[in-house]
Amino acid sequence: MAAKHSLPAGPDPDAPAPDPDAAEPSDAPAERAPEPIGRPGAYSKGVARRQEILDRAIEVFRERGADGTSLRRIATAIGVSHAALLHYFDSREQLLVAVYQHAEARREESSGYRSGVSAALDAMIRAAEINVEVPGLVQLYSTLVAASLETATGPAKEYFAPRFENLREELEQGLRAEQEAGTVRADVDPGHVAALLIAASDGLQIQWLLEPSIALRSTLETFAVMLAPPS
Repeated sequence: MAAKHSLPAGPDPDAPAPDPDAAEPSDAPAERAPEPIGRPGAYSKGVARRQEILDRAIEVFRERGADGTSLRRIATAIGVSHAALLHYFDSREQLLVAVYQHAEARREESSGYRSGVSAALDAMIRAAEINVEVPGLVQLYSTLVAASLETATGPAKEYFAPRFENLREELEQGLRAEQEAGTVRADVDPGHVAALLIAASDGLQIQWLLEPSIALRSTLETFAVMLAPPS
C-alpha cells in the first residue's frame, strides 16, 4: 500500500532559536559499549542489582575458580537466590560469560599506559598481569574459550568470536601506527604480530595456571626486543 503524503510542517514558533556556537553534528559513528550478556534489568535498580551480582561473582571466582558447579550453587556462593540469577541469566554459561565480560570492562577502566615498550604490547602485558591477580578468571577464560569451540552457537561462541576479531584489529591498528611513527620495525606484518601477541599472552596465562613461577611481563617483553627497529 502506498504511503500517504502530507505537506511539510512549518517552523515551530515556540521552538528555541538555534545556538550559533553549537557544534555541528558529527558523521562519525559513536563508540558503542558492548551489549550486556543476559538481561540488563529494566530500571536503574535492576541494572545496579545485576552489577552487584557480577561483582560478587568475580570475588567468588577469585577465591574458588569456575569449578563446574551448577547455577544454583553459584547463586548460593554469591549470596543470592536461584530465582534472582534466572531473572538476569538463562543459563550457567550465560552467567559465566557475563562475569568475564564484566571483569574485562573493570580491567579496562583501571588499566593505564606504561612507557618503554610498544603501546600495543604494553596493553597486552598489563591485561595479562591484571588477569592473573584473579586466578579464577584465568581459569574461567580458558573454560569459556574451550566451550566456544564445542558448539556452533551459544553465549561463549557469540562473545569470544567477535572479541578475538576486534582485539586483533585494535592491536593491528596500534602496531601499524607505531610502524609509521618509527617505533616498531616496518618489515613485519602488523596483523600477524597482533595474532601472535594474543596467542602468546593466552598461552602464557594457561602455563601460569600450571606453573605460577612463569614470569609473564619479562617473557612477553621479549616481543619489545623483537619488534624494535633495527639500529
